[in-house]
Amino acid sequence: MSAGTELLKQLAREVALSPQEQALATGTRGRNLFIGIPKETSALENRVPLTPASVAVLVGRGNDVTVERGVGNAVQFQDNDYTEAGAVLAESAEEVFKANIILKVAPPSPAEIELLRPKQILISALQMTTQPKDTLRRMMEKKVTAVAWDFIKDREGIYPVIRAMGEIAGNASIQIAAEYLSTDKGGPGLMLGGISGVAPAEVVVIGAGTVGEFAVRAALGLGASVKVYDKSIYRLRRLQTDLGQRIWTSVIQPDELRRALQQADVAIGALRPEHGRTPMVVNEDMVREMKSGSVVVDVSIDRGGCFETSRPTDLREPVFKKFGVVHYCVPNIASRVPRTASYALTNIFTPLLLGMSDVGGFEELIKRDLGLRHGVYLYNGALTSEVLSEAFRLPYKDLDILLAAF
Repeated sequence: MSAGTELLKQLAREVALSPQEQALATGTRGRNLFIGIPKETSALENRVPLTPASVAVLVGRGNDVTVERGVGNAVQFQDNDYTEAGAVLAESAEEVFKANIILKVAPPSPAEIELLRPKQILISALQMTTQPKDTLRRMMEKKVTAVAWDFIKDREGIYPVIRAMGEIAGNASIQIAAEYLSTDKGGPGLMLGGISGVAPAEVVVIGAGTVGEFAVRAALGLGASVKVYDKSIYRLRRLQTDLGQRIWTSVIQPDELRRALQQADVAIGALRPEHGRTPMVVNEDMVREMKSGSVVVDVSIDRGGCFETSRPTDLREPVFKKFGVVHYCVPNIASRVPRTASYALTNIFTPLLLGMSDVGGFEELIKRDLGLRHGVYLYNGALTSEVLSEAFRLPYKDLDILLAAF
């Protein structure tokens, strides 16, 4: 990159971050938000982005919220809970998509993309690896602004939604493994913790990030014997420190990992890449050598999975067997406990939307909030993500320069 381009980007960034004269002069809140929450159409996606209590807070601050009928049924939030909180109840997705901001959990379906309008703001998961290839191009043609909530950062540089969903997925992965070890699910009839005189189950966790940490906590809490693998010695040390106890850890070495998997009753795939696909660290031969009836829970499947034998499943048919090993590969594990997950999401989205309202809308907030800006991958139809640009071979534009132009 040339020095001139770097200078232009720096100047654009300074302009975008500079205080806005109008906001300083009035000293008041900017325009109110018009938020639409459609009912999720993805297979067994039961989470909702805002609870009725959060809707009440937003409406109480002068914002408008429209929800589609039945949006919260799966988590026992009734339509009258939302209307009593001040939301307007819509009979169809078409009515909801009249809002300026569309807030969803799952990525938009092809039918929902057709409902989007130019300059409309969409906040949802990205998960482009699970979407049809023309999804991104069609959204660009619609000239929308799209924010991936899984790429939004907080002030500490942490991905808050990923962290929250990772905590849920880590805990749930051990609960799932325990179920499929029981004879009720056709398993060998093992209890994770064992009892006096009977050895506990062997659990291998691949990945020492948030998912790995909470899988380890849950497994240890049930009395299982746990081994943890990661590519980063730093993450392994941090895990030891956070747990406050010594556990068996190792950097990922194929031969060592192979031996551990041969003895494992449960293997949890918890690796998450910074960019692109999850590293596939467990090949087919390693899985073939695992015990018959052992359980693999590949939490990393939303980014490709870290087991070569993994393929995406859903909550209707969550498992399949390969070489006698049970594979659980549901990308949205958190939707298995949708009420807990919905409260976790609303705790993140509500302050974000209130901040947006306070400064005068989305446009003003992305000029000030670098964490929110990190989640923007389309701006008025222009692709602003270099990662997606490389993946789909599409041109992209620097968001700082685009913001400075407006």
